[in-house]
Amino acid sequence: MRRDLVRSVPLAAAAVAAGWIGWSGHVLLLPVALAFPFLWSLAPSRPTAAFIAAGYFLAASRGLPQGVAAFYAADFWPGLLLWFAASASFVAVHTALCSREKTWRPARYLAAAILMALPPFGITGWAHPITTAGVLFPGWGWLGLAATTAGLMGLVSRLGPAVMVVLAGFWLWSAASWTEPKLPKTWRGVDLAMGVSLGREAGLQRQRDLIATVGSAVSDGIPTIVLPESALGFWTPTVERLWVGGLGDSNATVIAGASLVDADGYDNILVAIDKDGGQILYRERMPVPGAMWQPWRSWRGGSGGARAHFFANPVVQIGSARIAPLICYEQLIVWPVLQSMLGKPDIVVAVGNGWWTAGTSVVAIQRASAIAWAKLFDKPLVLSFNT
Repeated sequence: MRRDLVRSVPLAAAAVAAGWIGWSGHVLLLPVALAFPFLWSLAPSRPTAAFIAAGYFLAASRGLPQGVAAFYAADFWPGLLLWFAASASFVAVHTALCSREKTWRPARYLAAAILMALPPFGITGWAHPITTAGVLFPGWGWLGLAATTAGLMGLVSRLGPAVMVVLAGFWLWSAASWTEPKLPKTWRGVDLAMGVSLGREAGLQRQRDLIATVGSAVSDGIPTIVLPESALGFWTPTVERLWVGGLGDSNATVIAGASLVDADGYDNILVAIDKDGGQILYRERMPVPGAMWQPWRSWRGGSGGARAHFFANPVVQIGSARIAPLICYEQLIVWPVLQSMLGKPDIVVAVGNGWWTAGTSVVAIQRASAIAWAKLFDKPLVLSFNT
């Protein structure tokens, strides 16, 4: 037992470093996360595997406590509790599937990777090493996903060091020739710096200011403009009429985040607005658990909280383009992206409202994840965030 404890400390410390560096918000550093499965494979016991998994996950999601405190305007403790709660499924899965038998480790790690990519465990499946596929094998699509999966299994096998060298070679080759995802010529994502007021300030002047911002892009000849999550606040007939009037006779289309509220809760949505009117384009599949998605309220007969449309509308049509929409939290987990890619979209549209993450790397990680997935499948990417 004492020997295992001594061995656990450096392995857990290395896992912390892998989570911290790999998920620092720099897309080309994502492959550092590949150290996690290799370290997990070295665990001599399940308690050590738990330490390794906890160190990696907690380091990768280190912005959560501060972000939750800012979101709820509370002290640090609620965020700290949520941080540990969110790590529970990741640690439990990797602990339960740890094995001293080297022959079975690749199959067990594959099972862990699948469980953390899909609901229910995948609901908190942040920092998944499979995200590195877009850096290792840009443009390879599903073949790149399969190659990365094979690489993850190889890292936990007897050939782990050799596989690591091979993957490092792909990483260096990719980094040497790296280019950012293409931006469609007729699309523009608008970043805003309106802080907590975006979506909460209900005055008409805020809507007019946003319409003026869109007008500047339209005057540059950009017909499709994307605004961040929650940009329009509550989606109502009054807001729709104001925007339709503001767009006038232009041929522009605005895609913007909003909330649609009813007696049972609300949907976090994207709407599309043009001179002919507005329509709900997309309903978020996975809102932030705890902060937005609170299913226990309905279990107790209550109301409120954002609804999760788990497998709905993975690809939506806007004009002649098929888009894969990803709102905020969906950029941090695996299954919404892969589900959208099954629909063969033309463009990835990733939006977020990250005012509550100020001072953390959360928005940078969201951007890096979206870039990695877009690069893997060679899709143009439109980003729009509020900070």
